[in-house]
Amino acid sequence: MNSTDFKSFYKRLANEGYVSSQKDLASILGIDSSAVSQAKKKDSIPNSWLAILSQRLNLNPNWIQAGSGIKHVSGFSESESMFEMIPKVIARLSAGGGSFEVGANIEGYYSFQKEWLRGKGSSKHMVLMDICGNSMEPELRNGDTVLVDQSKTEILAGAIYAIGIDDTVMVKRIEKLPDKLVLISENKGYSTTYLQGEEVNRVRILGKVIWICREIN
Repeated sequence: MNSTDFKSFYKRLANEGYVSSQKDLASILGIDSSAVSQAKKKDSIPNSWLAILSQRLNLNPNWIQAGSGIKHVSGFSESESMFEMIPKVIARLSAGGGSFEVGANIEGYYSFQKEWLRGKGSSKHMVLMDICGNSMEPELRNGDTVLVDQSKTEILAGAIYAIGIDDTVMVKRIEKLPDKLVLISENKGYSTTYLQGEEVNRVRILGKVIWICREIN
C-alpha cells in the first residue's frame, strides 16, 4: 500500500466525472466492490490501482495519486497512444547477501513504447526496480535498473528472476532440479546456493527480469 488516502483519491476522480460510485471504480479496475470498500476502510489505495487507472483512463499517475502535474499523461502529443507508463518501486533487488528494502511504494513512472512492451510480456504486471550489490556482475551491476514482469513466475532454466525468501528480496539466475532450486550468482566470488525440501517452499518467485538499464559514468 502507498500513503495516498482514499478520500482524496476518490474525490479527485469523482469531481472530474470519472466515477460516480464505488461500484464504478471497481468496474474500471476490474475488481470486486468489496476490495474498494476495504481500501476505503483502510484509507489507503494499492499502488497497482494507479497503473491500471493511468492506462485505462489515460491519466497521469502523479495526478491520480496526489493531484499534481498535468491530468492526462499525453494530450499534447500525437504519439500518446504509442506509450505506456511503468511504475518504478522503491524496493531494491539485492545482488549480494540479501536486502530488506522490500517497500513497494512507487517513486515514479517511466514511459515505454506499447509495442515493445507487448513483445516482452504483460505490461500491467511490470515494475522497475534498482539493483543493489555486485553478486550478479557483470550481467547486472550495482545501480542498474531492471524491468521485472511479475506475471512470469514459471521458472525457465537459466533465466534471471527477482525472488523473495522470507523478508528478503534478491535477484538470481535460477536452475530447477528435481526437488531442488539452484540460485546462481554471476560473480564467481559468490557461492551457488542449493535449496531443497522445506527451503524450496520459502522461495517466492516475484517475476522474471526482462530488461536492464545502465547509466554510463
